[in-house]
This record gives sequence, C-alpha cells and structure tokens, in this order.
Amino acid sequence: MSTVNKQILLIAVLLLSCFFSYSQHHAKPQNVILIIADDIGYGDLSCYGARAVRTPHIDQVAKRGLVFSDAHTTASTCTPSRYSIFTGEYNWRKKGTGIATGDAGMVIRPEQFTMADMFQQAGYTTGAIGKWHLGLGDKQGDQDWNGLITPGPVDIGFDYSFLMAATGDRVPCVWVENQRVVNYDAAAPISVSYKNPFPGEPLGKDHPELLTKLKPSPNHGHNQAIVNGISRIGYMKGGGKALWQDEYIADTIASRATSFIKQHKKEQFFLYVGTNDIHVPRYPHPRFAGKSGMGFRGDAILQFDWTVGEIVKALKENGLFDNTLIVISSDNGPVIDDGYQDEAEALLGNHKPWGPLHTRSGKYSNFEAGTRVPFIVSWPARVKNGTSAALISQVDLLASFAVLVGQQSIPAQVTDSQDQLKALLGTGNTGRQYIIESSTSLSVSDGEWKYIVPNTSPAFYELTQTRSGNAPVDQLYHLKTDLAETRNLANDKPEKVAALKALLLKEKEKGYMRDR
Repeated sequence: MSTVNKQILLIAVLLLSCFFSYSQHHAKPQNVILIIADDIGYGDLSCYGARAVRTPHIDQVAKRGLVFSDAHTTASTCTPSRYSIFTGEYNWRKKGTGIATGDAGMVIRPEQFTMADMFQQAGYTTGAIGKWHLGLGDKQGDQDWNGLITPGPVDIGFDYSFLMAATGDRVPCVWVENQRVVNYDAAAPISVSYKNPFPGEPLGKDHPELLTKLKPSPNHGHNQAIVNGISRIGYMKGGGKALWQDEYIADTIASRATSFIKQHKKEQFFLYVGTNDIHVPRYPHPRFAGKSGMGFRGDAILQFDWTVGEIVKALKENGLFDNTLIVISSDNGPVIDDGYQDEAEALLGNHKPWGPLHTRSGKYSNFEAGTRVPFIVSWPARVKNGTSAALISQVDLLASFAVLVGQQSIPAQVTDSQDQLKALLGTGNTGRQYIIESSTSLSVSDGEWKYIVPNTSPAFYELTQTRSGNAPVDQLYHLKTDLAETRNLANDKPEKVAALKALLLKEKEKGYMRDR
C-alpha cells in the first residue's frame, strides 16, 4: 500500500473513531419513562434494604441500573413535589402549590414551560397516565365534569393524558382521558363540592354501614362522600358507571401505560406514569391480598412492584427496553396511617418504611425521610449498573433531560433546575452543591450538613404519628455521622449554621419565597 493510501486510511479511521465517539457521547434514548410512586419510603423497597417485603421487578431494574442513595423530592407532600418535577421550579416560589383539593384549578398554568413542552420540542410524543393531583380547569370549582375540562394537560405539553381527576382519597372518583370523563354516564351527571354536601347523598360519617371496604381513621376527615364502599374527602353526586373501583386502579394504570408503549413503539416518546400505590385508600387487587403479610400497605407495595414489571415487560416485548431511560422514584416519604383503618400500623412489624432515616418521620416531615426517596435510573444501552451517592434533586430532571435530548436552551424562568445529567447517567458522582427541601419549614442540605429553619408548628403530628422536624430553634445535623438526625449541633457549629442560612438567603433573592 502506498504512503498516500496509508494516510487516507489513517484519516478515515480517525474520522470514524471521532464519529462513533461523538455518537456515543451525544446519544439520546429512544424513549424516557418517569415512574413516580406515591408515598413510597426510602426503606420500602428491597433494593433499598427492605426485608419484610420484596420488590423483585424493581430489583431487576435496579440491577441493570443506577441506584441513588441521596436523591430528594423538593417537598414532603405530593402536589408541591410534582409541581417541581414538571416545572423545574421550587414549589415554595409560587403560591397555590400546597396539597390540591379535588376541584383545584390547574396548579401549573398554560403559560409555564414544562418538562412535557421540552420533550415535545425535541420531537417526542408525550403522555401522562395515572395520578395527577395538579388540578384541572381554570379555577377551583369551575370544572365542567360533564364535558371538556379545560385548560388541562394538553395545554402544558402532553399529547395524551389518562388521569385520576385528583387523588384516590378525594372526589371526583373518575378517570379523565384527554380532559373528558371516561365512560361518562349521561344518566348520572357529576357534581363536586368541597364546601357543602349534596342533599340526599350519604356521607361516611353518618352511614358507617355503607363503608363495606374501608373505614376512615378517626379525625382524619376521610368521612365524606362514599364511592365504592369507601368514604373520601369532599362531596360528590352522580358519576354512575364512570366511577372507578379502587381494586382495579393499578390494573387500569398499567394497562394504559403498556398500551401507550405499544401504540408509540415506532416513535420517540416521553411517558409520565404516576401510580396511586401506595397512597390511601389502600385497597389492592385481590391477587395481592395477604401476600405481603403486612396488610393493605404491604400488599400495595407488591402491587406497585407489579406495575413496574408490567411496564418493563411491555418495553421488552416491543424491543424498546435497552434504549429506554427509566426513572423510578416517589413523590415524598412514607406515612403509615394517613386516614383509613387498613391495619398498616398493627401489621408493620419490624418493617421500617423510613429505612435508616429518622424513625417515625416521612411524609409531612422536615426530616430527611420526608424528601429522601428511592431513585433508580435504568438505561441498559448507556447506564452502567451500580450505586451513586451523588446529591440529586427531582427539580433537576427538566434541565438534565433537556441536555439529554438536545434541547439545551430552556426558558430563563426555569432557574432552579440544574443540568445533572452526568450524575444521572453515572458518568459523574458529584451532583448538586446543595438542595432545598420544604415542608412546614424550609431546609437546606449540602449532603453533609443539613439546616432546618425554626418554626413554631407541632413537633409531632398526632394523626399520622409523624415526627415533623419542627422546632422553634435552629437545627443543624451532620448527615454523614447522624443520618437519623438525632443530634442537633446548631449551638456547636454556629459558622455552619450561618453558611447554610446564607445559601437560603441567596435562593430567596432569586424570587418569591412563601412566608413561613
């Protein structure tokens, strides 16, 4: 071979090498699926150390993916944390992001940029299936439950939606597909109120004999409208054949999610799946009944695991699993008794839903168990299996996914979401410099130290038996040696308290901070 030909060959090899290196570095997944469980705690999955209950389907995903030990929601309750996921904005920057009523208007407004908008711009078909709890319609109480409910998910970037109108324990107990009630029954028009009961409609507090499946816990307020033998929060009239049955909620979500996968297998898609499990009322399908030995709460964990398994099976059957990025997480930490007499407390045994975090903390709490949640990333074609201690916040998913799919320019108002793609894919292990979490108070953590802002709310919530992390004094915890947050070092480390306070002040100066 001549010298010239050798040079040409060498150049060709170098170009091909550069091409493949570029392609691998800039590869984007065929699909992205975000699975957000409800009230699953840091210690509720067997891949996170649970022994009293097993989650084999999730474990299999974890074995092929990256398991994070320091990943967080932005809030310890559902509506605010989901708001942050989709908008890339801390929930405490905006009024009206507290736990939404069942007749709440859209918490995310059509003019806001969302994760779904970003995926649409990148050429992905977008879908939202399952629990929503971010409001529908323009204003509270003005939805047309008997017609088109607008605005809705289509106005914030979702091509398709099949959603619970609110959440499992709130009326209306109907599915809404593309902003119309599914199986609408014209003979039973729907009326909803969160102010006044409807004359002649029985309430759980007055008719316990009609509560054939679950009874409410005392003083929790889940004793109003009765649907499917379970009383709820709020008042409702009508619905007829459109009313759901709780034992089939997971089946419905899984069926719709797998149908979406099959329907769009030849195109790129982004799919959000919000499960009702393991939120109250917990009333799993009979095939899970008694299987966990921990009552309905444990059985609901098995049902959530099954839902993940169904989604993974659909991906594999359609040849999509290896090049689909899956994120499995939860909207906040765990709660045991959240409103129904389902024996969750009595049958808890040695199981610790909060794992190694503060005992009896979780949902509603400022302690780590309120926001530190399971977080698994699977993308077999790209992500190596293992564990990561990177500090991660769900608020960063929007910016990170934007870089992933080549939409690196996002609106200036999305200021809180950071590109943490390297940490998500396991090519970097540093993560965020600090995160901010919200409950009754605000807290800030740099992964080693955590500071909680003083407040005068109760230190213990009697109804849910939750340690809230509220205190009228500064709280500082060294998470590396005291993950359970039992030793307040604020008086010993005033300089660290001052530094973390300064970080909060820095964030406050960026925009509105809710008074606390």
